[in-house]
Amino acid sequence: MTAPSATPQPLWQPSAEAIAATQVDAFRREINDKFGLALADYDALYDWSVQNREAFWEHLWQFSGVVASERGERVLGDDSMPGAEWFPDARLNFAENLLKYRDNEVALVQRLENGSRRQVTYAELAAEVAAVAEVLRSRGVTKGDRVAGFMPNVSETVVAMLAATSVGAIWTSCSPDFGINGVFDRFGQVQPKVLFACEGYFYNGKTLDSLPRVKEILARIDSIESAVIVPVARDEADTAAAIATLSATKTYTQFKSHAQGAPLQFEQVAFSDPLYIMYSSGTTGVPKCIVHSVGGTLLQHLKEHQLHSDLRREDSLFFYTTCGWMMWNWLVSGLAVGATVVLYDGSPFYPAPECLWDMADEESISLFGTSAKYIAALEKAGAKPRETHKLDKLRAVMSTGSPLAHEGFLYVYRDIKADLCLSSISGGTDILSCFSLGCPALPVYAGQLQCRGLGMAVEVWDDDGKPVEAEKGELVCTSSFPSMPIGFWNDPDGEKYHSAYFDSWPGIWAHGDYAEITPQGGMVIYGRSDAVLNPGGVRIGTAEIYRQVEKVEEVVDSICVGQEWGDDVRVVLFVVLREGVELTDELVQTIRKTIRANTTPRHVPAKVIQVADIPRTISGKIVELAVRNVIHGKPVKNKDALANPEALDLYVNLPELQN
Repeated sequence: MTAPSATPQPLWQPSAEAIAATQVDAFRREINDKFGLALADYDALYDWSVQNREAFWEHLWQFSGVVASERGERVLGDDSMPGAEWFPDARLNFAENLLKYRDNEVALVQRLENGSRRQVTYAELAAEVAAVAEVLRSRGVTKGDRVAGFMPNVSETVVAMLAATSVGAIWTSCSPDFGINGVFDRFGQVQPKVLFACEGYFYNGKTLDSLPRVKEILARIDSIESAVIVPVARDEADTAAAIATLSATKTYTQFKSHAQGAPLQFEQVAFSDPLYIMYSSGTTGVPKCIVHSVGGTLLQHLKEHQLHSDLRREDSLFFYTTCGWMMWNWLVSGLAVGATVVLYDGSPFYPAPECLWDMADEESISLFGTSAKYIAALEKAGAKPRETHKLDKLRAVMSTGSPLAHEGFLYVYRDIKADLCLSSISGGTDILSCFSLGCPALPVYAGQLQCRGLGMAVEVWDDDGKPVEAEKGELVCTSSFPSMPIGFWNDPDGEKYHSAYFDSWPGIWAHGDYAEITPQGGMVIYGRSDAVLNPGGVRIGTAEIYRQVEKVEEVVDSICVGQEWGDDVRVVLFVVLREGVELTDELVQTIRKTIRANTTPRHVPAKVIQVADIPRTISGKIVELAVRNVIHGKPVKNKDALANPEALDLYVNLPELQN
């Protein structure tokens, strides 16, 4: 991805009337009135928000309608990083904020790959959460206990999370496509008291059985005192029969039947008390267990939903995600706005590439979230939803997981819908939110994330620790923010947490992204810093190469790494080609010419090698470091973090890399 030109033309531009109707512009006007300011636009609001963080986050609390038994006078106590104390006197409950509505509007729509559909109103959701929470309390689950979900993206997963957090417990989850060692590497570290699990799920036209892994989880993690099995692929009777021999294990219906009708209660906890335990990808060792706070998660998600996405009560919010990816947590927080949250579980390409767009029409989805990889694959499949679907309500598409290429932006506006806000967003599991994201009051430029997040002091630093613009460097955050993790689980002295983000520059969050702030105020992400290529001492982000390779029609997928060669590093590109296509000398030259024409000679791969598959994490991200280790004969520490670990075998002792 090359740097944008000095004066690019926007692909989409909101009208003055549209800007004035957004929540972020209403927020700007309120700030002007409250503080006697004349902030003219988003850029001015952003600058003010990072220079006046306490005033910003305090007003956001009021604007977003946070429900709390106590807010307290102090907004920020200790301002060190790590260790900042936001709203140190506040008392609140996360689930209470997501269940502030109790009416008959639709809260959840659940869609499964097999065609089934279920909807749950806000009143029904609150009643179901009350029943599950009552039984959890009766089982001795209290503040600080861990409740785990080995679950697909279904409504019962949302209920279980809300029930657990309503009693002050900590929720943690992963999806049922995780292998048993991947589950144990995660849940085994945090020792949950209760496990919610499915007996099966649907993917790519297949029905997959989860019970063998559920039984093994129960055998290996002795902290689990109760297990609740949710029927997804079986009916209630078959599920009950299948688990009859498992002690302390009940179906979801059996578990709820013990409720006596107690009213929903919300344990009031501190702003900085733990809410979620999330996990790093684990491709370089046992996953890090990242602990996120109740208040920090809530306030940041409210900001991103209301100010950066303009999410409202009448909207339907969808993000294609599993319960093993942070976007599930982000998606479910849409309940705090009172929107309809659409859950989908299954393959995004089954039975056809357009299946999610069928759902977008049927459910009147207004905000559609997905991955950059999905958008690229949709274009390769020749899908043109603009010609086949109405998409009347769709006003925003969000993309994350990896940088969205320039061509991906063009595809969305050409073949999906011309009048929408396309927001490429970036942050991660580390902060359970975004450093850079979208804004409906700003123009969209190809290849750029629209803006830095309000209240987030994001900069790009060069190797000397100096801020730069229109120049590549390390993405950092120079001031504390509420959604920083509390720390890592089982890291009592904070050493692992500190080394993950603060070793480069003390007191400065170094995120590990190679990035650039553009003249338009947006950002370009060039890839992970640890995957940056360094041929001849020149730093190259892998996304710069992927952008060009995506233009080559014959290439379906690719992964690029640096191979130590002589006294230097050479660029090696592995490609997956369309079925029936072979990598000829002519195609290699086409790939190289495409890369050279739009980048520099340093970007051109020394080797282009055809492979049958590319290893990915379970959340779908390619693992450049793992491939780099394999081609250098180094071990990959944790293959269980991969969705397809067998793919690594394709990179062992390749003869093409020996000369």
